Amino acid sequence: MLKHKFRNRHPYMFIAPAVSLLIIFSIIPITIAFFISFTDLDLKGLANWSNINWIGFENYQNLFADDTFLKSIFNTLFYVMIGVPLVIICSLGIALMLNYGSNKLYSIFRSVYYMPSITNIIAVAVIWGYLYNTEYGLFNYILSLLSVENIPWLQEPTIAKISLIILAVWKGIGINMIIFLAALQGIPRAYYEAAKMDGANRIQTFFNVTLPLLRYATFFVTVTTLIGWMQFFEEPYVMTQGGPLDGTLSIALFIYKEGFQFSEFGYAAAGSFVLFIMIIIVTLIQFKLRKSDTEF
Repeated sequence: MLKHKFRNRHPYMFIAPAVSLLIIFSIIPITIAFFISFTDLDLKGLANWSNINWIGFENYQNLFADDTFLKSIFNTLFYVMIGVPLVIICSLGIALMLNYGSNKLYSIFRSVYYMPSITNIIAVAVIWGYLYNTEYGLFNYILSLLSVENIPWLQEPTIAKISLIILAVWKGIGINMIIFLAALQGIPRAYYEAAKMDGANRIQTFFNVTLPLLRYATFFVTVTTLIGWMQFFEEPYVMTQGGPLDGTLSIALFIYKEGFQFSEFGYAAAGSFVLFIMIIIVTLIQFKLRKSDTEF
């Protein structure tokens, strides 16, 4: 019995490094942050642990009485409801177009569409800052040629949110496009030949063959994209710092400000767990709404 267990140690040896890293850098910090969320930890508490007080659910109660936090929830939901469908639709559309050809030109376009997703956000923000500039930006210059007045891209709360969504969609298309493209190229040609023999046109083939066979890729892209947009941070942090009037403040940016600018670590930890619970709920809903698998 002991010899049998010793012989089966190899799988555990292979997963041990990954499990160790997960425990050290994820499980333990999450556990510590959970306990911190029930305290009033700040800079004084970091300097002297005796200054830390256990305050129970007070941080959570204050969060839902905080107009700024409630506004960050609204902004985040705004980003998610508009940004996620746009990313999925655009990624799938580009993947479908690139799937029709295999010559060097299509390879170049794949690289062009993928490049924004690996470009540094600081460099992207500088370029898009010039594009969005109210006085001499490219977008307003093009609109002026059409006799349209200048648009305050980053100066009005609602327009600023839409501007950040446009930037994030442009930057996030590449990875999802690659996933869809791989899934499209994995569909056997026999299904398309059978549909053609049955007299199906391109639209019918797309909705009855292509789209159902992309269900796994679509589900994966939807869940990962949704989680990413729930943690929307880089774009508002770099471009607007959450302004104007907290109009672009996301939950992740709210947590960052409370923790690293105002040093309210307990309060920020509570906000992070509210976001964590929201992500878990949304993910579970996605799994619940997923249709049962169908064999083709």
